[in-house]
Amino acid sequence: MTQESDPHTISALDDEGLLLRRRRKVVLVVDLVESVSLMQADELGVIKGWQALVAYVTQSILPGNEGRMVKSLGDGLMLEFDEARHATATAFAMHAWMATRSHPLADGHTMNLRAGVHATEVYTDQHDIYGSGVNLAARVATLAGPGQTVVTAATRDLLDDEVDGNFEDLGECWLKHIDQPVRAYRMTPMRKIRDIAFRASAAKAPVMQPTIAVMPFLFHNGDAALSVVGDLIADGVIAQLSKADQLRVISRLSTRVLAQRELGLDDLSTRLGADYVLSGSYYAAGSQILMSAELAHAASGRVIWASRRTAALEDLFMVRCETIDEFATEINAAIFRSELVLISTMPIPTLSSYSLMLGGITLMHRSAHADFVRSREVLEHLVERHQRHPLARAWLAKWYVLCATRGLSTALKDDATRALDQTRRALDSDPANSLALAMEGFVYCHLIKDFDKAANRLDEAVTHNPNEPLAWLFKGMIHAFEAQGPQAQSASERARALSPLDPLAYYYESLSASMAIANGNYEEAIRLANRSLQRNAIHPSTYRALAIAQALSGHVDEAHATVERLVRLDPTYSLTRFKKSYPAADRAPEQFRLLVEALRMAGVKD
Repeated sequence: MTQESDPHTISALDDEGLLLRRRRKVVLVVDLVESVSLMQADELGVIKGWQALVAYVTQSILPGNEGRMVKSLGDGLMLEFDEARHATATAFAMHAWMATRSHPLADGHTMNLRAGVHATEVYTDQHDIYGSGVNLAARVATLAGPGQTVVTAATRDLLDDEVDGNFEDLGECWLKHIDQPVRAYRMTPMRKIRDIAFRASAAKAPVMQPTIAVMPFLFHNGDAALSVVGDLIADGVIAQLSKADQLRVISRLSTRVLAQRELGLDDLSTRLGADYVLSGSYYAAGSQILMSAELAHAASGRVIWASRRTAALEDLFMVRCETIDEFATEINAAIFRSELVLISTMPIPTLSSYSLMLGGITLMHRSAHADFVRSREVLEHLVERHQRHPLARAWLAKWYVLCATRGLSTALKDDATRALDQTRRALDSDPANSLALAMEGFVYCHLIKDFDKAANRLDEAVTHNPNEPLAWLFKGMIHAFEAQGPQAQSASERARALSPLDPLAYYYESLSASMAIANGNYEEAIRLANRSLQRNAIHPSTYRALAIAQALSGHVDEAHATVERLVRLDPTYSLTRFKKSYPAADRAPEQFRLLVEALRMAGVKD
């Protein structure tokens, strides 16, 4: 297409007969912050630093981003692009170079850039660009702070949120010599969204869950009519993974578009903002489908899980497919294991927020004292990083409760105060946060032993969010402590149904075993406790529930064997400790005596 036939290009002759072309361009203006004072402090250092930046821009940044340098003024640059994403990527690259590779100036001064981007119609010739839009780009740059990029709404409309970058709306801004206010946005690179989004905008909570993209499975052979099965498999896995509230799952409408572009893992991760990518393929052999899948950690490219499964074609069309369920369960567990490895091997300040969250939760539920202590360090660092985020504080409150129930607390009243301080701060940030409300109910139940307040908080939690599984789980425990067996078991079933892929499924099953005991359903309690121990064989509370259920159902010898395993894990466990920590001794005295007698029958010493 010639320039004259391009609908975005208009040619005109000025009075001197010079040819000007009007084109749609994206203009990037960058200037050096406090250039005058820097020159006064270290003139030669600034000149050398600026020359090095210009050389890097022309040789390394612009070629890959299809840009053209229009002007270099000694303390500012003007560049033009056809694509907005290339302009903003160039700005980010320049900021990164200045932050990591520029040499410090005399007396500790540093060089910083600020950038403005505007998409506009401009007049161009072989040397320069002209027009009011060019001036506007320069004015927009004045809205940016050191190391920042600000874009106009016209530019923002050409970019994809959480693909090209992260945006903070600055509203309508008045600029010098511009008659009308200009809508502007501060923009940050996508890869930094998890660490800086909260600091950039206190109203927007940071991402606290890892994100997974499930790509359509690729078809290798067989009837062409079966080529849609790859989408069917992906849909099933997405539907199951979406039930785990610890994960963020990318919509298939997004992954399907990118699957058709044959992008590499790094490009998929960048464009989708995914921390993990699931991909796979399948073969058709008659009515059987052989599926291969692998889960990769996007940042490292490391495959953290892989599996092969065979399923009947008709099963894949069912609402619940056992093979798809197995895929989803194993994927969820693999992500948790991956994050736990990071917690164990990397220094806390370098970890992402979701790694801290998942690792802290997992370590909190381990029996090893060192792991439990580490979980507090992790959660406290997360609270410090995101002081107004309710989730981190809610989980830290739970840590104090578990510290008491495990017999590790040396000051119960102080721990209760610390726990309530965390939940109240969480609710100050988000009064309707169902997890924070549930945890506050948990604190009132176990540490304060105020069952009325506990029940009120848990009722509030399920009112704000009827699908909060921990609120239903803790409600079930309140019913169990008050000897309301049927209500307890009903709440436990609802909690487990709401979070069927929960990485802490053993914890749900462990507490559900206690609720089944309150309902007199001892065989069900034994089944739940054994299944919980299959998932986590080092959780002492589960052995206690199992021993009680075995003793009450007449399996006394098995109960003794269970207690022996309990004492090996927790040598200080005793009836005295159980009596002291049990929160409802006065609330349901007959049930309390029954539990104490069952533990004595099972061999627990005073």
